[in-house]
Amino acid sequence: MKQYHDNRDAGRKARAAFKNADTSHRNDSGMRLFIAVNFSDDMISRLTEIRDGLRSNSERGRFTSSGNIHLTLVFIGECDEKQTDTVKSVMDSVRFGQFEITVDRIGRFRRGSGDIWWAGVRDNAQLSNVQNYITKKLTALGFDIDGRDYTPHITLGRDVRTDEKQKDVGPFAENVNAIDLMRSEHIDGKLVYTKIYSKEAEK
Repeated sequence: MKQYHDNRDAGRKARAAFKNADTSHRNDSGMRLFIAVNFSDDMISRLTEIRDGLRSNSERGRFTSSGNIHLTLVFIGECDEKQTDTVKSVMDSVRFGQFEITVDRIGRFRRGSGDIWWAGVRDNAQLSNVQNYITKKLTALGFDIDGRDYTPHITLGRDVRTDEKQKDVGPFAENVNAIDLMRSEHIDGKLVYTKIYSKEAEK
Protein backbone atom coordinates (compact mmCIF):
# COMPACT_ATOMS: atom_id res chain seq x y z
CA MET A 1 0.00 0.00 0.00
CA LYS A 2 1.40 3.38 -0.96
CA GLN A 3 1.93 5.88 1.82
CA TYR A 4 1.65 9.56 0.95
CA HIS A 5 1.85 12.60 3.17
CA ASP A 6 2.16 16.34 2.59
CA ASN A 7 5.75 17.49 2.59
CA ARG A 8 6.42 18.93 6.05
CA ASP A 9 10.02 19.81 5.31
CA ALA A 10 11.24 17.43 8.01
CA GLY A 11 14.59 17.02 6.30
CA ARG A 12 15.64 20.56 7.06
CA LYS A 13 17.10 21.47 10.43
CA ALA A 14 16.42 24.95 11.70
CA ARG A 15 19.65 26.88 12.18
CA ALA A 16 20.21 29.70 14.66
CA ALA A 17 19.83 32.98 12.80
CA PHE A 18 23.03 34.45 14.23
CA LYS A 19 26.23 32.57 14.96
CA ASN A 20 26.91 34.44 18.18
CA ALA A 21 23.45 35.78 18.96
CA ASP A 22 22.07 35.90 22.48
CA THR A 23 19.18 33.45 22.26
CA SER A 24 17.89 34.00 25.78
CA HIS A 25 15.26 36.47 24.53
CA ARG A 26 13.79 34.11 21.96
CA ASN A 27 10.29 32.77 22.44
CA ASP A 28 7.34 31.53 20.45
CA SER A 29 7.25 34.85 18.57
CA GLY A 30 10.29 33.80 16.53
CA MET A 31 9.75 32.98 12.87
CA ARG A 32 11.33 30.29 10.70
CA LEU A 33 12.31 32.08 7.50
CA PHE A 34 13.68 31.47 4.03
CA ILE A 35 14.03 33.51 0.84
CA ALA A 36 12.46 32.02 -2.25
CA VAL A 37 11.20 32.44 -5.78
CA ASN A 38 7.48 31.77 -6.03
CA PHE A 39 5.77 30.73 -9.24
CA SER A 40 2.69 31.51 -11.29
CA ASP A 41 -0.29 29.17 -11.34
CA ASP A 42 0.77 27.88 -14.76
CA MET A 43 4.27 27.02 -13.58
CA ILE A 44 2.91 25.34 -10.45
CA SER A 45 0.49 23.33 -12.60
CA ARG A 46 3.35 22.02 -14.72
CA LEU A 47 5.43 21.13 -11.67
CA THR A 48 2.42 19.50 -10.01
CA GLU A 49 1.97 17.30 -13.07
CA ILE A 50 5.58 16.15 -12.78
CA ARG A 51 5.14 15.56 -9.04
CA ASP A 52 2.01 13.50 -9.64
CA GLY A 53 3.80 11.36 -12.22
CA LEU A 54 6.57 10.70 -9.71
CA ARG A 55 4.07 9.91 -6.97
CA SER A 56 2.16 7.44 -9.14
CA ASN A 57 5.40 5.50 -9.71
CA SER A 58 6.48 5.50 -6.05
CA GLU A 59 6.02 2.99 -3.26
CA ARG A 60 5.96 5.75 -0.68
CA GLY A 61 7.00 9.34 -0.06
CA ARG A 62 6.09 12.72 1.38
CA PHE A 63 5.26 14.87 -1.59
CA THR A 64 5.23 18.66 -1.72
CA SER A 65 1.73 20.13 -1.77
CA SER A 66 1.04 22.33 -4.79
CA GLY A 67 0.67 25.38 -2.58
CA ASN A 68 4.17 24.90 -1.17
CA ILE A 69 6.05 24.48 -4.45
CA HIS A 70 8.84 27.08 -4.68
CA LEU A 71 12.55 27.55 -5.36
CA THR A 72 14.58 28.25 -2.23
CA LEU A 73 17.33 30.84 -2.57
CA VAL A 74 18.53 31.02 1.04
CA PHE A 75 17.35 29.12 4.10
CA ILE A 76 17.72 31.33 7.17
CA GLY A 77 16.05 29.61 10.13
CA GLU A 78 14.60 31.05 13.32
CA CYS A 79 14.55 34.86 13.51
CA ASP A 80 13.16 37.37 15.95
CA GLU A 81 11.68 40.70 14.82
CA LYS A 82 15.00 42.55 14.74
CA GLN A 83 16.70 39.82 12.73
CA THR A 84 13.77 39.72 10.35
CA ASP A 85 14.15 43.45 9.72
CA THR A 86 17.84 42.88 8.99
CA VAL A 87 16.96 40.23 6.39
CA LYS A 88 14.52 42.65 4.76
CA SER A 89 17.25 45.31 4.59
CA VAL A 90 19.61 42.88 2.87
CA MET A 91 16.90 42.00 0.37
CA ASP A 92 16.32 45.70 -0.30
CA SER A 93 20.01 46.17 -1.07
CA VAL A 94 20.24 43.52 -3.79
CA ARG A 95 19.89 44.82 -7.32
CA PHE A 96 18.64 42.57 -10.09
CA GLY A 97 16.60 42.74 -13.25
CA GLN A 98 13.98 40.32 -14.47
CA PHE A 99 15.47 36.93 -15.26
CA GLU A 100 14.25 33.58 -16.49
CA ILE A 101 14.10 30.26 -14.65
CA THR A 102 14.03 27.14 -16.83
CA VAL A 103 13.12 23.66 -15.54
CA ASP A 104 14.66 20.95 -17.69
CA ARG A 105 15.06 17.73 -15.68
CA ILE A 106 14.10 15.73 -12.62
CA GLY A 107 16.63 14.14 -10.31
CA ARG A 108 17.28 13.08 -6.75
CA PHE A 109 19.56 13.39 -3.76
CA ARG A 110 20.11 9.90 -2.41
CA ARG A 111 19.21 9.30 1.23
CA GLY A 112 19.20 6.07 3.18
CA SER A 113 15.60 6.29 4.34
CA GLY A 114 14.30 7.52 0.99
CA ASP A 115 15.48 9.99 -1.62
CA ILE A 116 14.75 13.68 -2.11
CA TRP A 117 13.33 14.16 -5.61
CA TRP A 118 13.43 17.53 -7.33
CA ALA A 119 12.88 19.43 -10.54
CA GLY A 120 16.19 20.81 -11.74
CA VAL A 121 16.73 24.43 -12.77
CA ARG A 122 19.05 25.26 -15.65
CA ASP A 123 22.19 27.21 -14.72
CA ASN A 124 21.45 30.93 -14.64
CA ALA A 125 24.03 33.60 -13.85
CA GLN A 126 21.53 36.15 -12.54
CA LEU A 127 19.90 33.63 -10.21
CA SER A 128 23.32 32.58 -8.89
CA ASN A 129 24.41 36.19 -8.43
CA VAL A 130 21.33 37.07 -6.38
CA GLN A 131 21.68 33.98 -4.22
CA ASN A 132 25.42 34.54 -3.71
CA TYR A 133 24.98 38.21 -2.83
CA ILE A 134 22.33 37.54 -0.19
CA THR A 135 24.28 34.62 1.27
CA LYS A 136 27.46 36.67 1.64
CA LYS A 137 25.66 39.68 3.11
CA LEU A 138 23.77 37.63 5.70
CA THR A 139 26.87 35.63 6.61
CA ALA A 140 28.85 38.85 7.13
CA LEU A 141 26.11 40.03 9.48
CA GLY A 142 26.45 36.87 11.58
CA PHE A 143 23.67 34.70 10.18
CA ASP A 144 24.49 31.01 10.03
CA ILE A 145 23.88 30.35 6.32
CA ASP A 146 24.74 27.08 4.56
CA GLY A 147 27.99 27.78 2.72
CA ARG A 148 27.83 24.85 0.31
CA ASP A 149 27.68 25.50 -3.42
CA TYR A 150 24.16 26.44 -4.45
CA THR A 151 22.33 23.85 -6.53
CA PRO A 152 18.99 25.37 -7.57
CA HIS A 153 16.21 22.80 -7.40
CA ILE A 154 12.50 22.60 -6.64
CA THR A 155 11.70 19.88 -4.12
CA LEU A 156 8.94 17.52 -5.27
CA GLY A 157 9.11 14.89 -2.55
CA ARG A 158 11.08 13.54 0.40
CA ASP A 159 11.66 10.03 1.73
CA VAL A 160 10.68 8.74 -1.71
CA ARG A 161 11.02 5.09 -2.67
CA THR A 162 10.58 4.68 -6.41
CA ASP A 163 11.84 2.96 -9.55
CA GLU A 164 11.56 6.27 -11.41
CA LYS A 165 14.68 7.31 -13.31
CA GLN A 166 16.32 10.71 -13.44
CA LYS A 167 15.46 12.24 -16.79
CA ASP A 168 15.05 15.36 -18.88
CA VAL A 169 11.67 17.12 -18.91
CA GLY A 170 10.21 20.09 -20.76
CA PRO A 171 11.95 22.39 -20.85
CA PHE A 172 9.59 25.09 -19.62
CA ALA A 173 10.39 28.52 -18.24
CA GLU A 174 9.07 31.51 -16.34
CA ASN A 175 10.24 35.08 -15.84
CA VAL A 176 11.15 36.04 -12.28
CA ASN A 177 10.06 39.52 -11.24
CA ALA A 178 10.57 39.30 -7.47
CA ILE A 179 12.11 37.35 -4.63
CA ASP A 180 10.10 36.72 -1.46
CA LEU A 181 10.77 36.34 2.25
CA MET A 182 8.73 33.38 3.45
CA ARG A 183 7.61 32.24 6.88
CA SER A 184 7.33 28.50 7.52
CA GLU A 185 4.93 27.25 10.17
CA HIS A 186 2.62 24.39 11.02
CA ILE A 187 -1.07 25.24 11.17
CA ASP A 188 -3.55 22.53 12.15
CA GLY A 189 -0.88 19.93 11.48
CA LYS A 190 -0.08 21.20 7.98
CA LEU A 191 3.05 22.94 6.77
CA VAL A 192 2.18 26.43 5.52
CA TYR A 193 4.45 28.93 3.76
CA THR A 194 3.43 32.59 3.92
CA LYS A 195 5.01 35.52 2.06
CA ILE A 196 5.84 38.30 4.51
CA TYR A 197 8.04 40.54 2.34
CA SER A 198 9.03 40.93 -1.30
CA LYS A 199 11.81 42.58 -3.28
CA GLU A 200 10.87 43.34 -6.88
CA ALA A 201 13.22 43.29 -9.83
CA GLU A 202 14.30 46.63 -11.23
CA LYS A 203 12.47 47.81 -14.31
